[in-house]
Amino acid sequence: MAYRTINPYTEEEVASFEQISAEQLDAVISTAHEAFLSWRETPVSEREAVLARAAAALRADKRRYAEILTLEMGKLIGEAEAEVDLSAEILDYYATNSEKLLEPRPLPVADPAEGKVFLSKEPLGVLFAVEPWNFPYYQLARVAAPQLGAGNTIIIKHASNVPQAALAFEKLLLDAGAPRGVYTNVFIPHSLSEHVIADPRVRGVALTGSEGAGQSIAMLAAKYLKKSTLELGGADAFIVLDDANIDKSVEWAVFGRHWNGGQVCVSSKRLIVVDAVYEEFLDKYRKGVAALKTGDPLDPATTLAPLSSGSAGEDIKVLVDEAVANGAKAELVGEPVPEHGFFYQPTILTDISEDNPAFHKEFFGPVTQLYRAKDEADAIRIANDSPFGLGGSVFTEDEERGTRVAKQLDTGMVFINHPTGVKADIPFGGVKLSGYGHELIYLGFDEFLNVKVIDVVDINAPF
Repeated sequence: MAYRTINPYTEEEVASFEQISAEQLDAVISTAHEAFLSWRETPVSEREAVLARAAAALRADKRRYAEILTLEMGKLIGEAEAEVDLSAEILDYYATNSEKLLEPRPLPVADPAEGKVFLSKEPLGVLFAVEPWNFPYYQLARVAAPQLGAGNTIIIKHASNVPQAALAFEKLLLDAGAPRGVYTNVFIPHSLSEHVIADPRVRGVALTGSEGAGQSIAMLAAKYLKKSTLELGGADAFIVLDDANIDKSVEWAVFGRHWNGGQVCVSSKRLIVVDAVYEEFLDKYRKGVAALKTGDPLDPATTLAPLSSGSAGEDIKVLVDEAVANGAKAELVGEPVPEHGFFYQPTILTDISEDNPAFHKEFFGPVTQLYRAKDEADAIRIANDSPFGLGGSVFTEDEERGTRVAKQLDTGMVFINHPTGVKADIPFGGVKLSGYGHELIYLGFDEFLNVKVIDVVDINAPF
């Protein structure tokens, strides 16, 4: 597996990077462990200050950081700048809240005369994180900000097609004052992941990625008895009820399915529309998708990005062909996409039967799965008939109704009247094949902490 920057718009290779050996990796682990022994003793206020400086540096040089994302994975420049802002907000959240989140928690005891009990939150040690290419900074910030604030140290294996983003984030933290070894990027093949996880100095592993990658990492974590968290794929339902504002629902659906080139685990992949408004929705949605503009992702006028790689398009084509072979209808929408660059023609799949393999698949790109539901109950049934359980959304003008439906969806997150809520102060996580564990706020902060019980009894108390 080579670490290379290939521009998705020009298809040109821009740079490549050498992988390190197992011996070099051992040195990295040793340095990370030694750094942990001092970093955990560093006053939390100083750890917070590092995160605050990193956030400020991101904002101060937002365009440069954003252009790296556009260069490496084709993200629209406006979306890239928004990702830089979001990453800075996450860093700032833990720059403000880490000390508060580490405060001991007293526990009530039956007889106070017998002593006192409290929970002490303490960092575990070196963590290994495996992160994907679709949000190259945001994914790093989600794991780095809380865990560095907590006092852990991190070894990052980023995706092989965003090496410059990986190096930029590492330098960001070093320049902000993180001591050497506190946060280290490594260019290693997948085959060395077990080498890292097996090391007794490595105390936990976090992965964001595909279902297959999650299975591999989870098995290794179980083999070596390491704490793990997994954020995997999703096939989020976008439910449109009969009382929804159709124009607004269509606007959000076009965005929710196509932002980041449709390469988002929480994008609106399955549009489930009740029969009463199905035809109106489809007509307006088709027009909305057709209005998307492909082109140079650095051009603000471009509204549909290329895919991250040529293989990404090939993977989607295989899934679409399989869906059609099993009875689905595929409608190509909009002007033909450019022949150069890793673009994929926006496609709407309809008439997907429940025995069609596509019914339970995730399409990572600008392909819409559109389902007609008989009514609200049928929409909920279709939404829950999925191996994934990450996010989802419900569109209705009745907030109480939307909340009632949201509570019936078997997912980790539900958004009412918008497709997703990716923010620094909203937790992220799913169920079923979408993984386990959480990131962000106190939930993500606590994932790799030793919550230690300390029970204090007066030495002079009766025996």
